[in-house]
Amino acid sequence: MNIFNEAKILINENIRDYGMYIALLIIIITFTFLTDGLFISSRNISNLLDSAGYIAVLAVGVMLVIVIRHIDLSIGFLAGFLGAIAAILLMQVGLPVYLVIPIILILGTIAGLFTGFLVAKVGIPAFVATLAGWLIYRGAILQVTEKTGTIIVQNDSFNAIGNGYIPSLMQVNGLHLLSLLLGGLSIVFYIYSAVSNRRKKIKYHFEVVSKQIFVLQLVFVSAIIAYITWILAGYNGFSWTVIIMLLVVVVYHFFTTKTVVGRHIYAVGSNPEAAHLSGINVGKITLLVFGSMGLLSALSGILFTARLQAATTTAGTLFELDAIAAAYVGGVSAAGGVGKVTGAIIGAIVMASLTSGMNLMGVGIAYQYMIRGGVLALAVIFDVTTRKKGK
Repeated sequence: MNIFNEAKILINENIRDYGMYIALLIIIITFTFLTDGLFISSRNISNLLDSAGYIAVLAVGVMLVIVIRHIDLSIGFLAGFLGAIAAILLMQVGLPVYLVIPIILILGTIAGLFTGFLVAKVGIPAFVATLAGWLIYRGAILQVTEKTGTIIVQNDSFNAIGNGYIPSLMQVNGLHLLSLLLGGLSIVFYIYSAVSNRRKKIKYHFEVVSKQIFVLQLVFVSAIIAYITWILAGYNGFSWTVIIMLLVVVVYHFFTTKTVVGRHIYAVGSNPEAAHLSGINVGKITLLVFGSMGLLSALSGILFTARLQAATTTAGTLFELDAIAAAYVGGVSAAGGVGKVTGAIIGAIVMASLTSGMNLMGVGIAYQYMIRGGVLALAVIFDVTTRKKGK
């Protein structure tokens, strides 16, 4: 009984962190029931994760932008524009994939740094600066695709980024061995990271949950990872899109939680004036975050263009709103200073799950927009309510 009481207290005290996982679990169970199990089929889960990839990558970047109390409206059309440039470089200029990808990533970083310069050095409000970027990149997409309207990408290596799967190595009872190994490594990494963090907290006399609850957490999360791995391994294995998402999570999780610069980002978001007085260069942090946003926009554009196998005039439409919604659903605070990389990814999966489930049920697009808007509103209400309780 004590364990249940402790679990209840743990959830109440960490509701911001657990809320999105609970919401995702409820969505999965609900749609599984309503679609007679079709929602959790291997094919649907694989397609769901692949369709969430380019938004999830954007959500990680925009989460950090919101953490430092800014916004970026230009990221959708920036992603679409850079995806079109990638298609042009591949099909019209004839550059190989291994050159095109770094060029696009560099261009995205430069675009993000320029936006950051306008915000941090010139003093233009982020809303205005990025709205200008929204218009510029929208026009740029129309300009580069005006002749054909669509640029078909006939490059198998590039298209595999959005549609391909990692090699199987060999089959084990119909399951992809390499995917199983990666899933196993993910579980080991998670357990090692969780145990390491717990030991550090104990070392510095921070409060931690009991061993029973901690073990329960490890088992629960490990079981989820194992189940998803098993589902995907039974289909075509992990896609390259999922691998890229995982790499973004690992890199940005490490960057935001284990580095001095990462801690500075949250310090700036919590209180820019206090951060400045403590010696943190707020302008440089702003430049860094917007530069990172540009880099991830470029990566998102590559993922989307590769998945579609073409660049179109409508590429990037509403990407920024989907990413911002995913970040808020994932727990980022509108007041700044609060947000997690894993939360942004889960938020993107939550929104993609809603869309996938409603599509399987044949829900009309009008109702889909209204339901997604309601979920976003609930996420912000949840954020405001939990912050009031914390005061």
